Amino acid sequence: MKVIGLVDPARSRAEDVLSKKMASFVASAYKDTKIFANWDECVAGLKAAKEAPHAVMIGSPAAFHGSTQPGADLELQVLKAFPNAALFVEKPISASPVPTCLELAQIIEDRRTVCSVGYMLRYLKVVQRMKNILEENNLTVMATVARYVCSYAKIASPVWWTKSKSCGPIVEQGTHFVDLSRYFGGEVMLDSVQASSLEWYEEAGKLDVVPVDEEKIAEDDRVPRVTSATWKYENGAVGSLTHALVLQGTKYSTELEIYADGWQLKLVDAYNQPTLHLRTPESDFEEIIFEEDDDPYFGEMSAFIDAAESHHSSSAVADDEEDSGILSSFRDAANTYALTWAIKEASEKSKKTKRVV
Repeated sequence: MKVIGLVDPARSRAEDVLSKKMASFVASAYKDTKIFANWDECVAGLKAAKEAPHAVMIGSPAAFHGSTQPGADLELQVLKAFPNAALFVEKPISASPVPTCLELAQIIEDRRTVCSVGYMLRYLKVVQRMKNILEENNLTVMATVARYVCSYAKIASPVWWTKSKSCGPIVEQGTHFVDLSRYFGGEVMLDSVQASSLEWYEEAGKLDVVPVDEEKIAEDDRVPRVTSATWKYENGAVGSLTHALVLQGTKYSTELEIYADGWQLKLVDAYNQPTLHLRTPESDFEEIIFEEDDDPYFGEMSAFIDAAESHHSSSAVADDEEDSGILSSFRDAANTYALTWAIKEASEKSKKTKRVV
């Protein structure tokens, strides 16, 4: 891989990143990287140098991409300038209304653009082991139970704590386990979503070490502390998610349980030491499975680069994401985005208490 351009309005930050890359074993990939202040400058600079990227990584804040709305349509701007470029889009894929995100998904599909979204947990070896177990045993998922507890004390970004900017912790962070739930359970009936949240002003919602000054955030714009949601999948199975910001260290506590007739597959500690706890019809005891060198970021990027280069060399796109090796298409990610918004909106509508001054 050769990185020909880096777009960042904070040039000093870009220079700092590049200096670290140049001091590492990947220096050859970055030795000719140009820094641009904005996308228009990047397009002009690359075209003047007669360089067209095979792939573009979109890691800007969600407010600037994932939509067909002007100013929030970076994917369309990229494809306008470089029609054959593959896209890698970080999550959350948008901060715009869900219909505009789904509209963009349709455009990307119609153009047959290679596109991967950064739901890296799908690429965990233990997650793929779980998928294989379900397929090999012809199992139908009956329920998914997800739990995501983050360590809030080190999240020092005021944007993250402001709902109007981050869309809240379910859309911004809990989306990873919403996506994994869909990966196993399938599509969700959005009208079945129910949710409740613990708000910042309630007695049980007090946090001692919030790392930002919440007094500077409008009261209606402050994030909930805990959100609990349930839903039904299209095949009748049920799903649930509990997301909480209550821990104060650095490691998150995460689990995802998958249930089928006679089977329990439990993913534990996905971010630190991913482990599968497996119970089968043959035994009441759990087998613990751990995969060495389980690096989902490597698997995710490897699949994307291979798909991008294959497309560039053959001018053809795989018929589906599995054929390409990409496990999260933009359409799939848009459906996850829709579910996170459904959870967010359901929790906001179900508030049972008001702040008492």
